[in-house]
Amino acid sequence: MPAKAAPSETVVALAQMRCDEDRDANWSQAEALVAEAHKRGADVVCLPELFAGPYPCQQEDHERFSEAEPVPGPTTERLGAWARRYGLVIIGSLFERRAAGLYHNTAVLIERDGRLVGHYRKMHIPDDPHYYEKFYFAPGDLGYPVFETSAGAIGLAVCWDQWFPEAARLLALAGAEIVFYPTAIGWLSEEKETWGADQVDAWRTSMRGHAIANGMFVAAVNRVGREDTIEFWGHSFCCDPYGRVLIEAKATAEPRLVTATLDRSLVETARTHWPFLRDRRIDAYEGLLRRFLR
Repeated sequence: MPAKAAPSETVVALAQMRCDEDRDANWSQAEALVAEAHKRGADVVCLPELFAGPYPCQQEDHERFSEAEPVPGPTTERLGAWARRYGLVIIGSLFERRAAGLYHNTAVLIERDGRLVGHYRKMHIPDDPHYYEKFYFAPGDLGYPVFETSAGAIGLAVCWDQWFPEAARLLALAGAEIVFYPTAIGWLSEEKETWGADQVDAWRTSMRGHAIANGMFVAAVNRVGREDTIEFWGHSFCCDPYGRVLIEAKATAEPRLVTATLDRSLVETARTHWPFLRDRRIDAYEGLLRRFLR
């Protein structure tokens, strides 16, 4: 049996997956990774963005709306059963049907006893080549909640959110110790040779910056493999409040699980020694509420 973690320690597991049209196979793969996380003594496991199927937004296809479901619903029930079976906090991601004609890209957090603790609706919705999310999803309206769990204070955001420092800051101000970003990010075929390495480096640097500027742990959990024109690049990783990368999965096309032990007391240490929150000039940031200042 794994050694019992100290009260301030959380063992995180990042489940990097390859997803396709065979939803049953995707669910089987996800459960195998969750079971492996349990064997490794994890407290919390995070699955990638929209893990149960192929990334749906490469085309504007009305048929894809049939994949959406309510929250709570079938996905949260299934993840809840796993949480009880394996004794883990589980973070999942799904295509939420809120009402007729109203859909969200949503992350859910399930406690070890199977309870749906809460959910987060993706706030920043991209509209880029083969990432036509505005066709499918309305922007989130739940703000940036932080959930108190048996694995610590957890904040959730989703993929495109990870490029926005304002989102990370608000999660920190709400008390997040660890922020998880379920992700589906990759290279377009025509861009990989010229821009591929720089894109991965920018992505990693952005999130390391969030960790440093806010004194918190940050974890990104990505897909792998080619789906249509996107090659998802993997590189799921977790960094500490000093931006040090603690674990990182390779850019393999095969599923991978990586784990790390986080000492959450480092959050207070980092924020005490680098007191960015203390020195923020909250009286001078009105301009952040405007689209542009000129």
